[in-house]
Amino acid sequence: MRWIVRTVFALIFVVVLAVGALFAIPTEKIASLAVSQFNALTGRDLVISGAVRPSFYPTLGVQTGPISVSNAEWSSAGPMLSAQALSIGLDARALIAGEVKITSLQAIDPKIVLERSTKGQQNWVFGAAAAGGSGGTISTQTPGVGSSYSLDQAMISGGEVVFIDHAAGTKVALSKITARASLPSYTGPASFDLTAQMNGQDFSAKGRVDGFQDFLDGKVGGAALDLSAGAAQISFQGRAGWAGPVAEGNLQADLADLRAISALAGIAAPQMPAGLGQRAVQLAGAVTLTQAGSAYLRGGSVVLDGAKLSVDADYTPGARAKISAKVVAGALNLASASGGAGGGAGGGAQAQGWPQDRIDLSALSAMDADISLSAQGLDLGMVKLGAVQAVVRLDNARLVMDVAKAAGYGGTMAGNLVVNGRNGVSVAGDLAFRGMDLQALLRDFGGYERLLGTGDLTLKFLSSGNTVDAIMHKMSGSGALSLTRGQVLGLDIAGMLRRLDTSYVGAGQKTVFDALTGTFTITGGVLRNDDLLLASSDLTARGVGEVDLGARSQSYRIKATALAGADGSGGLTAPLLISGTWASPKFALDLQAIADEKLAEQKAKLQAQLAAKKADLEAKARAEVAKKLGVTQAEGESVQDAARRAAEQALKDQAAKALGKLLGGN
Repeated sequence: MRWIVRTVFALIFVVVLAVGALFAIPTEKIASLAVSQFNALTGRDLVISGAVRPSFYPTLGVQTGPISVSNAEWSSAGPMLSAQALSIGLDARALIAGEVKITSLQAIDPKIVLERSTKGQQNWVFGAAAAGGSGGTISTQTPGVGSSYSLDQAMISGGEVVFIDHAAGTKVALSKITARASLPSYTGPASFDLTAQMNGQDFSAKGRVDGFQDFLDGKVGGAALDLSAGAAQISFQGRAGWAGPVAEGNLQADLADLRAISALAGIAAPQMPAGLGQRAVQLAGAVTLTQAGSAYLRGGSVVLDGAKLSVDADYTPGARAKISAKVVAGALNLASASGGAGGGAGGGAQAQGWPQDRIDLSALSAMDADISLSAQGLDLGMVKLGAVQAVVRLDNARLVMDVAKAAGYGGTMAGNLVVNGRNGVSVAGDLAFRGMDLQALLRDFGGYERLLGTGDLTLKFLSSGNTVDAIMHKMSGSGALSLTRGQVLGLDIAGMLRRLDTSYVGAGQKTVFDALTGTFTITGGVLRNDDLLLASSDLTARGVGEVDLGARSQSYRIKATALAGADGSGGLTAPLLISGTWASPKFALDLQAIADEKLAEQKAKLQAQLAAKKADLEAKARAEVAKKLGVTQAEGESVQDAARRAAEQALKDQAAKALGKLLGGN
């Protein structure tokens, strides 16, 4: 019981002391001190409206009514700062000693207006020098530095900050601000911790500057910042200053939540292609930000989904921002960025048709780029490459890739590819493959796997459309093919000819060749070939026909000769018709053509025999004429003409004899 009584009296004593201290707080003096120090430091007018009341909890100090801070003379936006109340915390020990030492400030529901004028003046640059504009020097020296101050803690609750750039015509607003700042020494480090909302996106930030006075004066000094928005996190360690802005240091960023970061920046979230940042974007390296807004990355490490890149890059702002970079990467998948117009699993030879999903190339319009690329592998949808050296240029949604040399399909490739997203989608290419595996190439380009061989291929193509299906239906171009030592899978042409049986098709059947050559043109999605030549030790075949790339079908005629002799004669020749779709091709021997060919052979043989008999009879007739008339019948001369010529010759001979007798000859 005795301890309870003692405790009660102790509590009463503490309450009496607190109440006494509360009434001992010189509220008017504190308010006057705060106003005078603020005015001296800033050159602006701090106005406190309403009564100034002492407070005991949660902070010993005073609480004011509404306050306002005047704006720059050139501003017409009203007060630079206004708040419903200002809570000023005091050092209790100093107060008991009769001194007033402000340890904390808390602004309740403040609204802060930051402005940059059309002449470049900044309303947060205090003092008379801040009135300078174009043609003069704007001083960033804080007035009243001789009256430096410190603050253990400054707080904002329910705050709002509006930044207006009259020159750029932009306005940025932060709302729902809850912030805490600490300034132990006016010339020493300062730190802050805040949560807020901008453009409807919540975010939090923690930061520090190594020298508060230097930072306030616009000088560049040591700084750190940690920012998070949604699942995105950004961390910076280095040097920074607000007069520019200017920053240089090390950056670590995980931008997995591009939607949140884009919302903070006030821009639409970019639709990153699959494999190029759709799921994850991470960045690390040394960064520099200049006063002009340019940014530079050196020794950068970038992760886009599963792709890892080493990057040195320059960013230039403007009407269209541009990135210039040197990139060294492992395997890159650009299939979705290039339209993905390859054969693929969804467009293979066994499928019913090409994919009809709409191709989205909106990511290409985000900015321009000029990139030197060195990659261990490159998947462009239509073609897949190994180690590649290339230059990639992106100009207003038009992507051009110039490949100096690349490994691909067991050989090498050179040429260029173009993906244009300016008005819909268009693709083009001019490619030359040397020593490549044709089956792997055709599998990627058109989902076709029936032709094996190693050799060369040149290909030019151009098409447009918002789906892979549309692109393949509109394809145009040309090319040439030359293969050695390969196979045509799914049919045995020699077997068909030997037995005149078209059942030599399907799994396990093949036609082996030593060489296969041909040229082709593509018009309206239809490939046309007129000079196919396939040769092997037991088969020679020539082909002509069409392959409909859009409809995924073919209509082709191959005239093949099997079991031919060394001189190419003596073999069995028959035309083979190939029709139907890629998924279900149909094969047929043109038996009518075979019959017609046999009939033509017999007809030619009979005609030759008749011609020979006619020639023999004509020879015998000429011999008989010569015997009877004594004149050899000339080629093409009739019997009547030969007889007339013989009579004329006889008359001439008789006349010559008579003339000789008349002249006394013998």
